[in-house]
Amino acid sequence: MPTLEPAVLCSGCRRSLEHLPRAPAALHGLSVWAPVAYEGPARAVVHRLKFGGATALAAHMAAAIVANAPAGALEHPLVPVPSPCVRRRQRGFCHAAMLALAVASRTGLAVAPLLERAGDGRRQVGRARSQRVRTPPRFTTVRPAAGPVVLIDDVVTTGATLGACAHALRDAGCTCESALAYARTPVR
Repeated sequence: MPTLEPAVLCSGCRRSLEHLPRAPAALHGLSVWAPVAYEGPARAVVHRLKFGGATALAAHMAAAIVANAPAGALEHPLVPVPSPCVRRRQRGFCHAAMLALAVASRTGLAVAPLLERAGDGRRQVGRARSQRVRTPPRFTTVRPAAGPVVLIDDVVTTGATLGACAHALRDAGCTCESALAYARTPVR
């Protein structure tokens, strides 16, 4: 069950965060940016939000994104990457939607839930990098859309999920060239 208790990183964990450069990474045809590396405390934050119901962490994650985002990164509606339906039912929330709403509350940007998962909803967690890239999840749009949008998710590993989302959005008429996340693995 999600918790509403405030959750903050201790000073040691804050110091241990590895901050990433402001320059976005190019992944699957997108400009992808995240403030911190997906390791140590950042990995624990993502895990606590997704699997521990520590929903108050979405505000912490949003603050890190908004405070450090490169110029121009926060100018268009935010489209959260949807969790598979079964995970949403188990958790009681979609973590990317919570993060998008927290970013929107700090920026005034609109949140546009334009995507839904299609297919079997297989987990990316635990799959080899090559499998993630070769067979990303599939997405469809829930309504017609147009104009520029920015994808938002909690963590980016290979970028394959973001690429699949961008493809679905472009097919629906959106311009999707960038994505934001709280944490990202190093680009290989």
